[in-house]
Amino acid sequence: MTLALTPLISLIAGILILLVPRLLNYIVAIYLIIIGLVGLFGTHINLTP
Repeated sequence: MTLALTPLISLIAGILILLVPRLLNYIVAIYLIIIGLVGLFGTHINLTP
Protein backbone atom coordinates (compact mmCIF):
# COMPACT_ATOMS: atom_id res chain seq x y z
CA MET A 1 0.00 0.00 0.00
CA THR A 2 1.46 3.33 -1.03
CA LEU A 3 0.42 6.75 0.20
CA ALA A 4 1.27 9.97 -1.58
CA LEU A 5 2.87 12.59 0.63
CA THR A 6 1.21 15.73 -0.77
CA PRO A 7 -2.43 14.70 -0.13
CA LEU A 8 -1.52 13.58 3.38
CA ILE A 9 0.16 16.90 4.18
CA SER A 10 -2.82 18.76 2.72
CA LEU A 11 -5.26 16.77 4.84
CA ILE A 12 -3.32 17.39 8.05
CA ALA A 13 -2.96 21.08 7.22
CA GLY A 14 -6.68 21.40 6.53
CA ILE A 15 -7.60 19.81 9.84
CA LEU A 16 -5.16 22.05 11.73
CA ILE A 17 -6.54 25.15 10.00
CA LEU A 18 -10.08 24.16 11.01
CA LEU A 19 -9.02 23.61 14.62
CA VAL A 20 -6.71 26.62 15.00
CA PRO A 21 -7.30 29.24 12.27
CA ARG A 22 -4.35 31.36 13.46
CA LEU A 23 -2.01 28.62 12.21
CA LEU A 24 -3.00 29.30 8.59
CA ASN A 25 -0.03 31.56 7.80
CA TYR A 26 2.50 29.16 9.31
CA ILE A 27 0.99 26.08 7.69
CA VAL A 28 0.94 27.70 4.25
CA ALA A 29 4.51 28.97 4.64
CA ILE A 30 5.85 25.58 5.75
CA TYR A 31 3.92 23.82 2.99
CA LEU A 32 5.33 26.13 0.33
CA ILE A 33 8.87 25.73 1.65
CA ILE A 34 8.58 21.94 1.61
CA ILE A 35 7.12 21.89 -1.92
CA GLY A 36 9.88 24.25 -3.07
CA LEU A 37 12.61 22.08 -1.58
CA VAL A 38 11.16 18.94 -3.12
CA GLY A 39 10.93 20.75 -6.46
CA LEU A 40 14.56 21.87 -6.27
CA PHE A 41 16.13 18.66 -5.03
CA GLY A 42 13.64 16.11 -6.33
CA THR A 43 12.32 13.17 -4.39
CA HIS A 44 15.76 11.58 -4.02
CA ILE A 45 16.59 13.17 -0.68
CA ASN A 46 18.58 10.76 1.52
CA LEU A 47 17.89 11.57 5.17
CA THR A 48 20.02 8.79 6.63
CA PRO A 49 23.58 9.61 7.71
